[in-house]
Amino acid sequence: MKLVAKRLDVVEPSPTLAITAKAKALQAQGIDVVGFGAGEPDFDTPDHIKEAAKKAMDAGKTKYTPVSGTPSLKAAIIDKLKKENGLEYKPNEIIVGTGGKQVIYNFFMATLNPGDEVIIPAPYWVSYADIVRLAEGVPVIVSTTPEANFQITPEQLKAAITPKTKVFIFNSPSNPTGAAYSKKDVEALCKVLENEEIITLSDDIYEKIIYDGYEFINPAMISAKMKEKTFVINGVSKAYSMTGWRIGYGAGNAEIIKNMDTMQGQSTSNPSSISQAAAEEALKGDQSCVETMRVAFDKRRKLIVDLLNEIPGFRCNLPQGAFYAFPYIDGVYQFPKFAKALAESGETSKSKFFCDKLLDDYKVAAVPGIAFGDDNSLRLSYALGEDDIRKGLDRIKQMVLDLQ
Repeated sequence: MKLVAKRLDVVEPSPTLAITAKAKALQAQGIDVVGFGAGEPDFDTPDHIKEAAKKAMDAGKTKYTPVSGTPSLKAAIIDKLKKENGLEYKPNEIIVGTGGKQVIYNFFMATLNPGDEVIIPAPYWVSYADIVRLAEGVPVIVSTTPEANFQITPEQLKAAITPKTKVFIFNSPSNPTGAAYSKKDVEALCKVLENEEIITLSDDIYEKIIYDGYEFINPAMISAKMKEKTFVINGVSKAYSMTGWRIGYGAGNAEIIKNMDTMQGQSTSNPSSISQAAAEEALKGDQSCVETMRVAFDKRRKLIVDLLNEIPGFRCNLPQGAFYAFPYIDGVYQFPKFAKALAESGETSKSKFFCDKLLDDYKVAAVPGIAFGDDNSLRLSYALGEDDIRKGLDRIKQMVLDLQ
């Protein structure tokens, strides 16, 4: 008798969590490991947000809430979307979940039927494809390149659409590349999407972590027609350093929201009441904390990209958002010593072999590009101090020199 459900055959454990767990295990042994794996800010949650949680506990707000979120948090989300994005929603068009990941999961469970196709530009966030498969959908991966700033073109999008296409995933700024689409770029994609019966899932979680004067834009903001066809995902984890509080939200079609509510009601029910109170304060309260973190990330961004581009065989674009560098390391793959070591290892993924060796022999944790659908690359989070960035990049450079 097989004890595990067959649906899990299509799912791989999260490589980012696996890398982080292995690095922490080594650190627990007293080993000096530089960790570039974690996808979370290294700042503490701002004090005014923590104080709101404490007040909520003291006020006895420790009971069940409506499954899809408290009315006051929904109101704060609606106000945020109107003021910052020019998008108007009603309470029945908003859902709050236990993190953005749960909102995305429930969205696909509520919209996909077996065989429905979902267009996913690669490199992509590690969970997109697996969640689609769990919902019995079919991921349609469209590869992009660093030369194109890791952006899908209107021509690529149009070519990927078939009668089975149900959803197009749009993520800007991107995890893992940090690339962001300009208004002109988004408008060009929307010209393709406006005349198609396709839902655009816009993952806006890195909306506030942007650089060089970039102005955030998503497809729903382009036109009223696109707003009707777009489902927006966001949350408080990245912008407010609230990853452990687990609050994400979605905004879109009321029928989809209703079915997501049904899904959530049979799994977690409501998100934590205390976390919802904290999230409400994050959205409504002092926003200077966001800028403090953004400025620090900006400085680290420039440092890590400069250092990466000094390493033989590496080339790295300057990200426009998020807190990840995504260097291409295909030049390293041409080194004779690397090719020999790879062949001897029996590993089929070049980027996984690189990252395994990097952690085992040089005590640096990075996530292999294969996890994001691109085996020519690595993802390094720069949500860590500048001294650690320099130390980690010194070790990476030494490994590459040793493999030449």
